[in-house]
Amino acid sequence: MTILVIAEHDNKVLAPATLNTVAAAVKIGGDIHVLVAGLGVGIVAEASAKILGVAKVLVADNAVYAHLLPENVAPLIANLVIEQNTIYSHVLACATSNGKNILPRVAAALDVDQISEIISVQSADTFKRPIYAGNAIATVQSNASVKVITVRATGFDPVAAEGGSALIEAITTVYESGKSCFVDEVLAKSDRPELTAARIVVSGGRGMQNGDNFKHLYSLADKLGAGVGASRAAVDAGFVPNDMQVGQTGKIVAPQLYIAVGISGAIQHLAGMKDSKVIVAINKDEEAPIFQVADYGLVADLFEAVPELEHAL
Repeated sequence: MTILVIAEHDNKVLAPATLNTVAAAVKIGGDIHVLVAGLGVGIVAEASAKILGVAKVLVADNAVYAHLLPENVAPLIANLVIEQNTIYSHVLACATSNGKNILPRVAAALDVDQISEIISVQSADTFKRPIYAGNAIATVQSNASVKVITVRATGFDPVAAEGGSALIEAITTVYESGKSCFVDEVLAKSDRPELTAARIVVSGGRGMQNGDNFKHLYSLADKLGAGVGASRAAVDAGFVPNDMQVGQTGKIVAPQLYIAVGISGAIQHLAGMKDSKVIVAINKDEEAPIFQVADYGLVADLFEAVPELEHAL
């Protein structure tokens, strides 16, 4: 049994989520191969080869894969599964925008079902995944010849990024659909940690009242070395950009410490952060649902409590 893991990267740095995906592959069992598709990805390939538990790294280095367009990457993966006598039993990718964009196409090409956002491996064909915004956990079993799976990174502790010595093998086959092309991307730049990788996250909700008041959270986050997030209500109200959204339709986070400020705790938001190790809630409404999942709750006016907390720090 051999498992193909799709590396998440930006052509320069291997994303930490890849280590969580490999961890899921380790629990399934068998040889693990990592596919690095992109342009100028030599450093990413070397980093992938050092991951503990990886036996081989396949490198598809070509301009058509530079931006991981799914129309080009999906046939590459599908053909790897069925060609060259390399029959993979599982194809895994992290449940990022790339993984969610590429793997459904791979599953369709292979004519198999896809299993989305698993959080646990029961056996080689049985997995657990959240449903109903995380309020229930479904156990699903697949008898497909190839299991195509996206992995929720927060469900698995990452494997070691060092200690491996995998073989690196180049793939020269190029698949260019001609159906789409890369136009542009605008990346949000911040000196603070990226939300999904931050050990501490401070998030604000509708209780912040407006975008200007998020300055209190930015100042607090800088003291803590934390990332800053927001609820969907705050994003929909235009307080902050949507790349800060934490929740079922935003980013899924599981930091060591999550501080929810002025967030009521709607189901959609809880689905994105309730796996955090320690949850702190600050809200003036003592009936707010967020207190049901919080390890520590402070019923107070956030505009008094947050400055006091920052001053104490």
